Amino acid sequence: ATIFANPHQAVGGSADVINQAIERRLRCEPISRILGKREFYGRTFLVTPDVLDPRADTEVLIDLILATLKSNSMAKRPLTIADVGVGSGAIIATLLAELSFANGIATDISAKALAVALANSSALGVADRLTLVETRGLQGITERFDVLISNPPYIPTEDIAGLAQDVAGYDPRMALDGGPDGLTIYRELARDISDIAGRFWVFLEVGAGQVDDVEHIFAGCGAIPRHRRADLGGHIRAVALEIQH
Repeated sequence: ATIFANPHQAVGGSADVINQAIERRLRCEPISRILGKREFYGRTFLVTPDVLDPRADTEVLIDLILATLKSNSMAKRPLTIADVGVGSGAIIATLLAELSFANGIATDISAKALAVALANSSALGVADRLTLVETRGLQGITERFDVLISNPPYIPTEDIAGLAQDVAGYDPRMALDGGPDGLTIYRELARDISDIAGRFWVFLEVGAGQVDDVEHIFAGCGAIPRHRRADLGGHIRAVALEIQH
């Protein structure tokens, strides 16, 4: 804004930085990756090449979780939230910031992603309520939880090459590739929770057109579909399921 307001002002040493940023943007690199940060649900998160760039569509998942917990009188009592595939930590850190009585346990197969999640949760002042574990899904997790959340990879493998360059070229492939039909991680999650006794909620982000398949997968482990939430494009982006074992 300063440059536009003062077009004759010399930019000095900033010129090289600006030119490099322009060159990166011309290669379709997202602005968030050039800046190294992304605004999400009113907060700023560190973004590195090791994590999925948080999208505005995922804010729909946050809205659904908070609304459901509030309507079930869970928002103001102690709870444990498990986040599978934590990535940048944008989802779990946001929830812990919004829910002052909640604690979290989050998993990821990437140690580098977990480091980013730690940095983001620390910046928001919620790291003391979050345990980070390097594992796949819920493997090795014995803690009981009240809520399970996940924004897993859900792009079919063969579709990745056709994604926009600012996605396919810069988001980690492991954060995009959901297997042949995009549903691999959902099936793994359903198997993980099939033997967990008790009552808890499951909140999932899903790809466009996947909601029926995802709900069918989780029906096999006793999940009852409760709510769906669409994104601004009209696609069902988030689902809430209740488990009663």
